[in-house]
Amino acid sequence: MPSTAQPPALGEPLDPLPREFAALMRPEIPGLIKEIRVEVQRAYPVYARLLNGPNADAIRQGVEQALAGFVDRVADPGTNSALRDELLRKFGRVEAYEGRELDTLQGAYRLGARIALRRAKTIGRQYNLSPTLILTFADALFAYVDELEALSREGYVEVQARSASEVSALRRQLLHLILAGSPLPQATIAELSQDADWELPEQCTLVALRAPAPDHIQAGLDRDVLADLGIPQPHLLIPGPLTPERRAMLDAALAGTHAVVGLTVAPDQASDSIRWARRVLQLIDDGIVADAPVVRCEEHLTTLWLLSDPALVGHLAARELAPLGGLSRVRRGRLVETLRVHVSTRAPAEQVGEVLGVHAQTVRYRLRNLDNHLGPQLTDPDHRFAMEAALRSLHLQGNDYAE
Repeated sequence: MPSTAQPPALGEPLDPLPREFAALMRPEIPGLIKEIRVEVQRAYPVYARLLNGPNADAIRQGVEQALAGFVDRVADPGTNSALRDELLRKFGRVEAYEGRELDTLQGAYRLGARIALRRAKTIGRQYNLSPTLILTFADALFAYVDELEALSREGYVEVQARSASEVSALRRQLLHLILAGSPLPQATIAELSQDADWELPEQCTLVALRAPAPDHIQAGLDRDVLADLGIPQPHLLIPGPLTPERRAMLDAALAGTHAVVGLTVAPDQASDSIRWARRVLQLIDDGIVADAPVVRCEEHLTTLWLLSDPALVGHLAARELAPLGGLSRVRRGRLVETLRVHVSTRAPAEQVGEVLGVHAQTVRYRLRNLDNHLGPQLTDPDHRFAMEAALRSLHLQGNDYAE
């Protein structure tokens, strides 16, 4: 239908399309569907499989609804678009399920719009429509395409959010299973790993974090790092050893959150690694291990071992030092401190004196006293080792040996 409308002034909105224009466009829909199908397959070969597959009818229906929805809106702006909206969201879901970026679908929409605009120009020449009307049509058409893209984006984001949530839950479940201890149920691990898109490594490194773990940590982790951050004892599992690249990733992700890196172990020993890492965290809190943004367990293995069972160490020390029990508290403390440095360093009296801040003659006097009280224990390898381990452990705990 010819239009007598004059072009609007610069900056003014274009007039709405006259309802009569819908009557000119509606007969063109079947031909447009066929043309769009051919052009989209040529421009985007990835869609050829979908357009010729078992879901071809559903896709054709969606395209038809999109085109008819535009024409229906011209004819009656109040037309219900619920069916079209759901079909367009479904297009977005399919893109997400297929693992494609949304740009491909958006490109197909815009290609379809250009084909429709080309058809409208042909109709314009056929019916001698004004350029203003065709310009109005183009403006309305591409605004409509923006609407279609927004609907498809809703479906796309919905699947992405759900998939991310499901995968995250599966990976947390997988992490819990690995940390449950050996033997690992291989069939269950394999199934969960496949569902979570995660490959079980030959080695892994566990990391204990201070609670509460900030939300930003997850975003900075490599994709294959398993994490459980929203629990009282947050932790990570890094596949493989802590390479320089992994360390850089960890430092950036933590951004000031303190952590302890456990030993690199086989997955069936992961529970030990995280246990050791958490123990070092506790030793840091107790002031025994020096704090730092990232502390490595491998630098404190002897300390971990010596403090693995403080109560047992106390009994061991009591047994080995029992011959000194009759001495005064102060004298006993001085002798035990001298004994600790002596058995730990195997150094002569002069060096022991330097460590203790006393004269070498004082050290020799104390060593003679120790020899009188302990006798063969100082020369017996087993007793000497037990004594050294106990004294080192007590020293780490800050015990003054006087009790």
